[in-house]
Amino acid sequence: MRIAVASNGPGETMGWLRPLARALYRREPELDLHVFFSPCEYASGHEAEVVREQFPSATAYAPSEYLKFLVSGSLDRVDALQYLGGDLAHSALLARKFHAPAYGYKFGARKKHALFRRIFAVDENNREQLIRNGAVPSQVEIVGNLAIDGALDDAQSLSELAPGGIVILPGSRREEVAHLIPFFLRAAVELRRLAREVPVGFALSPFTSRQEVEAALRTGGDPLVYGSRGRVEDGEFTLEIVDERTGERFPVTRRSAAAMAKARLVLTIPGTKTIEAAALGTPYLACVPLNLPEKVVVNGPLTYLDRVPFVGVHLKRAVIARVSKRFPLASQPNIDIGEMVAPELRGTLMPAHVARVTLDVAHDEERLRVMRKRLGTLYTRHRGAADRMAQALLEELRAVA
Repeated sequence: MRIAVASNGPGETMGWLRPLARALYRREPELDLHVFFSPCEYASGHEAEVVREQFPSATAYAPSEYLKFLVSGSLDRVDALQYLGGDLAHSALLARKFHAPAYGYKFGARKKHALFRRIFAVDENNREQLIRNGAVPSQVEIVGNLAIDGALDDAQSLSELAPGGIVILPGSRREEVAHLIPFFLRAAVELRRLAREVPVGFALSPFTSRQEVEAALRTGGDPLVYGSRGRVEDGEFTLEIVDERTGERFPVTRRSAAAMAKARLVLTIPGTKTIEAAALGTPYLACVPLNLPEKVVVNGPLTYLDRVPFVGVHLKRAVIARVSKRFPLASQPNIDIGEMVAPELRGTLMPAHVARVTLDVAHDEERLRVMRKRLGTLYTRHRGAADRMAQALLEELRAVA
């Protein structure tokens, strides 16, 4: 059986594609899987190579390879195209090229529902949203949030970070690596100064290369993020990020879920990692630094507004500020609960302030207890989503074969 997948950024790759691919391979070991990454401002640029490393039998196409494939590539019979992120137009192009039925996940914009034979939904709210957007009720099947299985599977591995500490996840997109690794390094130095007894370490994405981290630390990021300069060194057991000014050293792991599972508190930015932290029952603090609003990636053409000569940067700053005020909650678990259970910091942030708030939360046992309880039960019903989706997809394909 041959299945093609359309995807884009780090969150979709790790949170959606990886758990579904694992489930598909468990049920169909001889599966011929082809993963196409479309051009995307959210992407790290390393998605295809990460998929090749984690699934050696799969064929992954980087954005440039995908575009070339659209023009001159070909595949003999494709049984299905599964959408797992990116602009739906790319899925439409691939489905047309393959003459294959397309299957959606979570998203189905107006006028695009007809593209899909079936759309897999995250929950009942998502199902109702899809139907309001034009999907036929019989077309939608609830399977759950794939990211939950990804986190639970990975939490079983070993982490190089000490348990019971603060784990920092600075993000994996280009702008996040360039500016937020230095930002969080300065926050980590302040955490170490204020509470040396609390272990502090970094969990870096597999989409972030050592060279990119080194480049970010050499410059310290944009001056407006108030980050630290530093370097990356080989430690006794793992890589270490070293602060240039103080010499403080912080261990690094690539096994983020394993590190989060044993952490006292996760310090991160909104995204898939907050969902994973909640699935693991680990309290988190989400930061939304708007020090450089013109660097924020948003959906649609507004993300390129800063490139307009002379006025673009100022216009995008104003738009981001206005959009930010419209949404009182930034991280998905809080949005799903409907209140700020996990704390969030938003605006022009200073690393020292972030460090002090982080320690206040980390030392508040009652607040941590409430977060563990409410976050830990939030996504329980989603466990097994990857296997449910793989089963539904494979059974339907076999039935129509």
